[in-house]
Amino acid sequence: MKIRNHRDVVAGLMFILFGVIFMVASRSYNMGTAAKMGPAYFPTVLGGLLVFLGLLIAAGGIQAKAPELRIEAFQWKPITTILVAVALFAALLPKMGLVVSLVLLIFISSVASHEFKLRDTALASVVLLALSWVVFVKGLELQFPLLPLFLAPR
Repeated sequence: MKIRNHRDVVAGLMFILFGVIFMVASRSYNMGTAAKMGPAYFPTVLGGLLVFLGLLIAAGGIQAKAPELRIEAFQWKPITTILVAVALFAALLPKMGLVVSLVLLIFISSVASHEFKLRDTALASVVLLALSWVVFVKGLELQFPLLPLFLAPR
């Protein structure tokens, strides 16, 4: 047995690991039944599905017909940039509102990509801002400001 597709094997092992963590962490809760689910039911079923999916993905990586793929070096800059953007979004949302914090999130996150284009990012910002407003502000009626507090009508 030779590992041909290292990406699939590592991804499969990651799915298996997370599935097992979900299943073990939910053991302290009441499972319930399918008709009357307890708090452990969903994480246990989700964990089992993750383990099953991980096994399928990892098995695909060791098949003889799988393409030979290696794992590239880990890219720290993009992941750090995206994490900073999400943290900044969370910090700015209460005071600066959805418009400013979401646009900053999108622009900072898009800089992490090697395919960054200002026009595409601006268009994505407008579309995602409109969708977020429809879903979160109008649809779910979440209570966070749309505009910065100093610009909001009193």
